[in-house]
This record gives sequence, structure tokens and C-alpha cells, in this order.
Amino acid sequence: MMTPEEMPISPTRASTLSQNLTSILQRISSAIPTQAHPLPRLVAVSKLKPANDILALHSPPHSHLHFGENYQQELLEKSKLLPKEIRWHFIGALQTNKCKPLAEQIPNLWCVESVDAAKKADQLQKGREALCEREDGYREIPLRVFVQVNTSGKEEKSGVEPGDAAGLCRHILEKCPRLKLQGLMTIGAIARSRGVAEGKENEDFVTLREVRDRVARELGLKETDLELSMGMSEDFESAIRCGSNEVRVGSTIFGERPAKKDAQIKDDMDKGKG
Repeated sequence: MMTPEEMPISPTRASTLSQNLTSILQRISSAIPTQAHPLPRLVAVSKLKPANDILALHSPPHSHLHFGENYQQELLEKSKLLPKEIRWHFIGALQTNKCKPLAEQIPNLWCVESVDAAKKADQLQKGREALCEREDGYREIPLRVFVQVNTSGKEEKSGVEPGDAAGLCRHILEKCPRLKLQGLMTIGAIARSRGVAEGKENEDFVTLREVRDRVARELGLKETDLELSMGMSEDFESAIRCGSNEVRVGSTIFGERPAKKDAQIKDDMDKGKG
């Protein structure tokens, strides 16, 4: 793990990131429909951004905890550099053969948000079990998972069909004791958010809420037992109005991403010390 001294960041960049994060947190708070609605969790999506940026936001005054990554190798490398207090979210597409190492190799992996098959949940279970056998301190800390639901109706999109969500949730609850079913996730179509009439909401968000309510009834759970993870940079306020408990915001905090081939895990930034 590296210290801020070993991972420098320009004061100008740190100030920009801080201002962006503050603005998003204020917008989240303003979008909450009622005072009874809990403050949604903000996952700062840091994919293709250097670990320096993450450390800047994890350091005081923000001390932000939740960061999301899309690529497994990038997440693994960053997790080795950065403080163990960070709560990592894997939000990218899951490959079955990579689920076990994902859950085993990153002890502070807080949540996997894209579970869409029982066999993937089983492999995450095996990986977390292996971690617990190696490091006894994690035995009482489950790996949280969201079931990803395809709310678009398009076959090429990731996620289980709405009608299959309850079955996968039941499998996780009954067969995967090292996992904690956190809730349901969807990636709402930005075009739908842009195209909704005033006073209406993205139908993807409405659908996920309806699926959550149905799953809760079928499994004998309270609706509040299952969170909703929905909403990104362009539509997180709409998602919150629909009841989202967690939003995933990247470019509005970190700025435009580089091409994957140009991304750096850590920026040595001799150019950025002033």
C-alpha cells in the first residue's frame, strides 16, 4: 500500500476532484424524494483513472469509501496500491471463470454488482470461502452482491430477465452463505432518461423497482431488505426519485476517461507537483 507521499497528486487536480464530489453529493441530497428515504450510497466509478485520483478522494476531508471498477485486473492492481479501508465495487461484466479469483484475491471487495447467473454466484461463493480459509478475519464479513436485471427487454443486454430474478435471488440466499444479497441492479438506458416526458421517469428504473417489490414478496422479504442500484452520471437524480439506494457516478466526478490502452494504474506525475 502506498502513502500520499508516494502517490503524488497536483493540488489543482485534488481541488477539482473535491469540488466535483461535493457537487454530486449535494445533488444526491437534493434529489431525495422524502426525508424518510435514506441517503443513497455514492459509488465513485474510477475505471481507467489513476489510483492517485482515488487516493485524493479517499483522503480527508472527504474520506470517500466506495469506488467502482469495471475491469478485474485494473481493480486487482489498484487494490494492492490503495488503503484497505476502501470499499471496492466490481461493476463490470462478469466472466464465470474469473469470479472465484475476483472474490478470493481482493479482501476489501465490498460488493459485486453484476451477478446474472447462479453459476457465477457459486464461483464467487467459492472464492470468498477460499479467502476466509486463508484469512480468518473475513469469516464474519460476507461479500455483498447485486443481481443484475435486464430491464430493457433487449436480448443483447446483460442481466437476468425480470421473471428470473427471484429464482437467482433465492439461490444466493439458500446456496451461497458467504454472499449477502444486497439487492437488484440495472443499467438504465440513457436514451430513455433523455426521452421521458416531464413528470415521468425512465421506465428501466420503474421496472427495477417493480421487480424488487415482486422478488421481496415471493421470498418473504421486506422491500427494504433489497436495495436498488440504479442511476449513473446523466440520470442519477431521476433514479433517486424512483427509489434508488445507490448511484454509480464516474465521468461527472473524474472527467473524461482516456482510451483503455492509454490508461495508467498510477500516475507518477512529476508534471503535477505544483
